[in-house]
Amino acid sequence: MINPQAKDILEQSVKDLVIPGSKVAHVQLGNSLEHALLVLVKTRYSSIPVLDSSYKVMGLISKTMILESIFGLERIEYEKLSEHRVEEVMDTKIPHLRPDDTFIRALELTINHPFICIEDDQGVFLGILTRKTVLALVYHHFRTENK
Repeated sequence: MINPQAKDILEQSVKDLVIPGSKVAHVQLGNSLEHALLVLVKTRYSSIPVLDSSYKVMGLISKTMILESIFGLERIEYEKLSEHRVEEVMDTKIPHLRPDDTFIRALELTINHPFICIEDDQGVFLGILTRKTVLALVYHHFRTENK
């Protein structure tokens, strides 16, 4: 049996936990892999959202995806970084949430993903919900529950 306070947390919406899109590093579909790698290295993130020109989430790109795409049979083919585009190597099968989705749904998705993109009803990128934020709320709940 779940206590009422925990039930309230699990059923609350994620909208107050979202990092706004204006503060989130991202790249666009037409950007080169070189540009994407620079953004990833400079921000120290392992992956970031890929947006189209109308700021709809199209997928995610990661350092690993980029590096795997430039490995040749006998050498790393650095020239591919400027020749290829983000949309050629990005992952398009990613989870999404809406601002009114529940915390329990976010908890479920962050088991396998370091962050989840938050979109409005038209698919426009609003921001991200990080695993760190989710775990911090769970931790805070259990710490205050035991006092």
